Amino acid sequence: MADALEAVVVFRMRLGAPTFRTMVVCLAALASASASAEEGFDTEHIFGFMIGSDVGNRGEREFQTQTTGRFGKGGGTYRTLAHEVEIEIVPLPNFRIEIGAATTLHDITGVPDIDDRRQVNFQGASLDLRYRLLERESAPFGMTIAAETHGDRIDEVSGAKGRMYGTDFTLAFDRELVPNFAIGALNLIYQPEWARFEVSGLSEKSSTIGAAFAGMVRMSPNVLLGGEMRYFRQYEGIGLGAFSGQALFVGPTAYFQLSEQSRLTLSWSMQAWGRPAGSGANLDLVNFERHQARLVFGINF
Repeated sequence: MADALEAVVVFRMRLGAPTFRTMVVCLAALASASASAEEGFDTEHIFGFMIGSDVGNRGEREFQTQTTGRFGKGGGTYRTLAHEVEIEIVPLPNFRIEIGAATTLHDITGVPDIDDRRQVNFQGASLDLRYRLLERESAPFGMTIAAETHGDRIDEVSGAKGRMYGTDFTLAFDRELVPNFAIGALNLIYQPEWARFEVSGLSEKSSTIGAAFAGMVRMSPNVLLGGEMRYFRQYEGIGLGAFSGQALFVGPTAYFQLSEQSRLTLSWSMQAWGRPAGSGANLDLVNFERHQARLVFGINF
């Protein structure tokens, strides 16, 4: 280290003060130009379990695959994987349409109140509509409203056959905290669900509300790292009837711009706290899972 410092000092003396100052100014100018050349954030896909306010530019088309894993219940073995294939188009300014289909894998053994299953099935289809109300460039923050409607033949949690319908309503906000370096996001969520099971003939209605927060920082031009924190409350009935339970999930997210056309998002969340209704437990493993993970790959075409 001493030799390195001595070399720097000698080099600086040989250059002379004017030349040295000129080099510093040039380097600072280059760094500033590089930073200003960075494009701003495109929040459409950088988050894992959340969404941003960006919806893409008119005429854009994307193919996307999304794999979501859910692991751990109150006992036994609980593992599920949902693999979705989606096509996204932006036919009008600020308006995005996404059509998708999903296949699910369930591996369940010894979990209380859920039948043992090991199966792979086609789950169902979905339609996701998003409209951007405010743009970050011309407003204090970006704001988008989204409604994802899905119809399924397999219950996402238990794997039981039936008819399941639901819509996930999301109000998404985001804002650059440090230009071209850090961005924050907020999602407000309402999810009503209807289900009728084939074997038992029972019908169920439920609803979930939640709030989610995320922050991402730019580690390099093509890499973003950050985390998400999501809080949910589940109720019986679609109108927020009897309280069923609550859970708080936290975990990291990483986004990689693989090329001009392709991208990859990785996210993992752990239930850090929760409580089912009428219980003093520190986790709600009745209504929610212990761990959730998601991998998203997309490509423009």
